Amino acid sequence: MKSMAIIDRIILVCILCCTLLMEDSDSQSDTLAQGQELKDGMQLFSASGIFRLGFFKPGNASNSYLGIWYNRDDEKAVWVANRNNPILDNSGVLRIDQYGNLKITQKMVDDIVLYSVKEAINASAILLDSGNFVLSELNADGSIKQELWQSFDYPTDTLLPKMKLGFNRKTGLNWTLKSWRTGNLPSIGSFTLGLDPSGVKQMVISWRGNLYWTSGSWHTWCFSLTDEFCSNYKYNFSYISNENETYLSYSVDKGATIFPRLLLNEEGELRGFGMDAMFTGVSCTSSTNSTLKNGCVEQRQPDCRSSHDKFVRKLGVMSRSGIKILENENMTLIDCWDACFKMCSCLAYASANDDGTGCEIWKKGASFTQNNLGSLREIHILESKVKKWWIWLLILVGGTALFPFLCSSCYVLWKKSKSKGTHSMEQNMLLYELGEGRKHQKDGNRNNNELQLFSFDTVATATNCFSSTNKLGEGGFGPVYKGKLLDGKEVAIKRLSRSSGQGLVEFKNEAMLVAKLQHTNLVRLLGFCIQGDEKILIYEYMPNKSLDFFLFDAQRKNVLDWKKRFSIIEGIAQGLIYLHKYSRLKVIHRDLKASNILLDKNLNPKVSDFGMARICGLNESEENTNRVVGTYGYMSPEYAMKGIVSIKTDIFSFGVLLLEIVSGMKNNSNYHSEYQLNLIGYAWQLWNEDRGSELADTGLGESCPITEVLRCIHVGLLCVQDHAADRPTMPDVVSMLLNQSILLPPPKQPAFFINTVEKEFIKASGKESEIYSTNDVTISVMEAR
Repeated sequence: MKSMAIIDRIILVCILCCTLLMEDSDSQSDTLAQGQELKDGMQLFSASGIFRLGFFKPGNASNSYLGIWYNRDDEKAVWVANRNNPILDNSGVLRIDQYGNLKITQKMVDDIVLYSVKEAINASAILLDSGNFVLSELNADGSIKQELWQSFDYPTDTLLPKMKLGFNRKTGLNWTLKSWRTGNLPSIGSFTLGLDPSGVKQMVISWRGNLYWTSGSWHTWCFSLTDEFCSNYKYNFSYISNENETYLSYSVDKGATIFPRLLLNEEGELRGFGMDAMFTGVSCTSSTNSTLKNGCVEQRQPDCRSSHDKFVRKLGVMSRSGIKILENENMTLIDCWDACFKMCSCLAYASANDDGTGCEIWKKGASFTQNNLGSLREIHILESKVKKWWIWLLILVGGTALFPFLCSSCYVLWKKSKSKGTHSMEQNMLLYELGEGRKHQKDGNRNNNELQLFSFDTVATATNCFSSTNKLGEGGFGPVYKGKLLDGKEVAIKRLSRSSGQGLVEFKNEAMLVAKLQHTNLVRLLGFCIQGDEKILIYEYMPNKSLDFFLFDAQRKNVLDWKKRFSIIEGIAQGLIYLHKYSRLKVIHRDLKASNILLDKNLNPKVSDFGMARICGLNESEENTNRVVGTYGYMSPEYAMKGIVSIKTDIFSFGVLLLEIVSGMKNNSNYHSEYQLNLIGYAWQLWNEDRGSELADTGLGESCPITEVLRCIHVGLLCVQDHAADRPTMPDVVSMLLNQSILLPPPKQPAFFINTVEKEFIKASGKESEIYSTNDVTISVMEAR
C-alpha cells in the first residue's frame, strides 16, 4: 500500500511539473492565436525576448492597461492599447474572437475593440522583436495572407526604431506621439510631437494645440536643431516623402545603443535613450522654471511676471481653498503652472486630484504653512525675491569709477519712466472716454448701460487662463474666447493680439462704437479690460457662433431653411439701416462678411466686429482714406482701388453676403472652369440666361418660394453694381425685399465678377503675395492706390 501511495505521489508531481512547463511554454510565446486568451498576469514575449506584452498597473494605480515594454523590470511601457479606457480590475483579457476581431474584454463593461473585421477570417497576432504587435489574416495553410493592423500605426508617447512619425495620405493615418498625462497615468496628456502640418520639413511639439518647439529644417541626415540625437547617440534619421506618405523614421547602429527610444514625457521634454542611459534632447519648460533653448517658441506671459519668478515645490497646507479650474479636462501639472504663471494674482498651485491631474490655484491673501511630513500635499509656491546684496557692495566699492555710467543709466530710466507714464496717461484718457467721464463699475456692479470695467484676473479666470479649449475663433483683431463670469453668465471675450497691427485706436474705435450703438441686430458690448499691454473686450455670448459656421458647411447649412435665411437677411439689413441712418453716429462698417454676423440661440443675426468701422459726418456722402481695410471679395471697387469710402461700401458687401446666403456658396471660389467666375460673376451669368433660380442652394428644396429667392438675387446684383451711384441705399434695399409690388430696375454688369480681375488688381497694388490668401481673413492695413 505504501509503494502504491509513493507511486501516486510521483505521478501527481509529474503531472504538476508538466502543467507548469506547459504554462511556462505558453507564457513565452510570441503569438496569440485565434481562440486563445491572454489574461491579466500572462505575457507574450518577442522571439528574441527583447519585448513583452501584457497587462500592467503603472505606479500605485488600481487600474490596469494592456501595454508593450522592453523586457526589463524597471521599464516604462512604450505602447499602451487602452490609454484612455483603463480596466478597473484584473478581469482584462486580450483575445482574437472566432470572427477575427482583436479586442480586450472585461467584466460588466463593453469590449475595447482594437480591430474589427467585416466578415469572419482566420487571424493571428504576433509580437515582433521590433516591438510591433501585428494582427494578420492567415491562409488555410497557416501562412500570412495580409497584415490587418499593427501597434506601430497607433503610437503613444514613444517612438521606437522603424516606427513612423508623419502621415499616410492613402489611409488617413497621422502618426504622432502624445505624452502621458502624468508619469503614472497613460491617458493622453498636453503635448503632441509630429511633423509640421504646414508642410515644412521639421518636427514640432504642440502644447494643447499651440506651437511649443520646432526641430529646425531637415538637412540630409538630421534636423538643424537636433544634431545631438544624430551625432552623439547614433540615431540614424531618414525623412521620406512621396505621393502616398510623408514620415520621419530612424534606426540605430548595432551595439551602439541598448533599449533605444525617443520619449515625449508629460512635461513636453523629448528624451532619447541609449547605452542604458537617458539624455535630454529638448527641454523648453519645466513646472518650476522657464528656460528657452534652441527651437523653443517663446510663450506669451503677462508683464507682471519676470525671469526671477519661480515656483518651488513644498509640502504643507494652504490657509484656504483655492480655485479649481478645468477639472473635467484633467489638466496636467505643467498646465496648472502655466495657468498660475499667467494669472498675476496667483501665488501657488497644485494638482487637484491624487493622481496628479486637475488644477487648483491660490490667489494673494492665502497663506502657506510648510510641514515636511510625507502625508501632506505638494504645493508649488511662488518665490520672486532675488537676494543680490553683492551688487550693492560692488556699487559701493566702485562707485567713483562707475559714476558717469550711473548718471547715464539714471537718465535712461527717467526717460523710460516718463514714457511709461505717458502710456498710462493714454490708457487713463481711454478709460475716461469709454465711459464719457462717468465712473466705471467694476467686476459685476453694472448700472444701466454703462460699460463694465473688468480686471485681468477676472477675465483670465472666466476663460480658464485663455485655454485653447475655450477658444471660439480668431479674426483680424485677435482671438475670441468663451468665458463664464463668477455669476455664471456666459460671455465672449475678444483679446487684442499683439501681432494684429491694431492698437489703442482700433480698440477705442470698437469699444466706443458698440457701447453707443444699441440695436437688436448689433452685438452688445458688456465691458472691457485694459491692463498693461492687455486690451480686451467682453461681449454677450452668441451660442450659435457665426453665420459662416452654418452657411458654408454641407451638413450644418440644412439648419438654415429659407424662412430662417430670409429672416437673417432682413435682420442684417435692419442693423445696417440703423448704422447708416438712425444711430447717433453715421457708421460705415467696412468689414461686413459672413464670419462677422453672429447668431444667437434663435439664430437671429447680430452684426459684430467694429474694429474697422468708420464714423462719418451726418451730411457727408463719401470721403477718401489712405488706409484701406476689409476683406477681399467683399470690398467695393471704388474703395479697394481708390480708397473712397461711403455707405455704398457697406451696400456692396451686403450684396455679396446676400448672394452667399441665397446660394450657400462663398464668393471667392471659382464657378466656371474657363472664365474663373466668382459667385458674383456666376450669379450674373445665370441671371442673363434666365436661370437665376439655379443659384439657390439645392439644400433648400422645392418648398422655398422661387419668386422671393429671385427677388433676393435681383437685389443682391443691384447692390454689387460697379458704380456706387447705381447701388440702392439700405432703406431702399429693405423696401425692395419686403414689398413685392415695387418694380426693381434691371441690374447692370457687376464689379469684380471674374477672379482674374481681382488678381490683377492685387498685383497692380503691389500685393501679389496676397493672391492666394483666403477671403475670410480681414486685411488690417493696405495702402490705397
